[in-house]
Amino acid sequence: MSGSGIKALLFDLGNVLVNFDHRIAVNKLSPLSGKSPDEIYSLFFDSELIQLFEEGKISPEDFFIQVTQALGISMPFARFLPIWNNIFFQTAENRLVYSLVRTLRAKYRVGLISNINPLHFEFLRQTTPIFDAFDFLVTSYAVGAVKPKPRIYQAALEAAGARAQESFYVDDRIELIHAARTLGMRAYVYKGFAQLALDLAECGIA
Repeated sequence: MSGSGIKALLFDLGNVLVNFDHRIAVNKLSPLSGKSPDEIYSLFFDSELIQLFEEGKISPEDFFIQVTQALGISMPFARFLPIWNNIFFQTAENRLVYSLVRTLRAKYRVGLISNINPLHFEFLRQTTPIFDAFDFLVTSYAVGAVKPKPRIYQAALEAAGARAQESFYVDDRIELIHAARTLGMRAYVYKGFAQLALDLAECGIA
């Protein structure tokens, strides 16, 4: 164990290691459906449907059927898939975080903890070589719970072999950080690579 009692380092995926923009998909579907981009955005990314999908409670095929029915469009799954998946991109800061994770892995257990659906995860696994930096991956669809539900944090701690107070966690969403802190984790909001380095240093992690 290194640092100030820290044993495991846990990183969020979206907007930390890879960025994304849901409206890339929304803007492609809007002309096909006749619905406004805001209506589609609410269906996809602020709804019970997406939570069920990210918790692995409906299959990709069922998700596709429900989305196309809700939008009133007809298309094959093979056409929908690239629209749904091609929303990710990496920045220079994302790559710095990736390099940092690889470096820190020499001294700590490092893990990924992400709210993500199986289609997006598989797409990133095939197109964006970032997962090799981690000792373990904790995804919401595999665990059956999305952040901020305690179950997904507890699954990450179990995978790390660490207690809450022995973990450092970074996420770009403040409400998810609050949930982690409630469990006793040393959690910080991601505000860029420079601030991440300072937050790690505060925990005694060089």
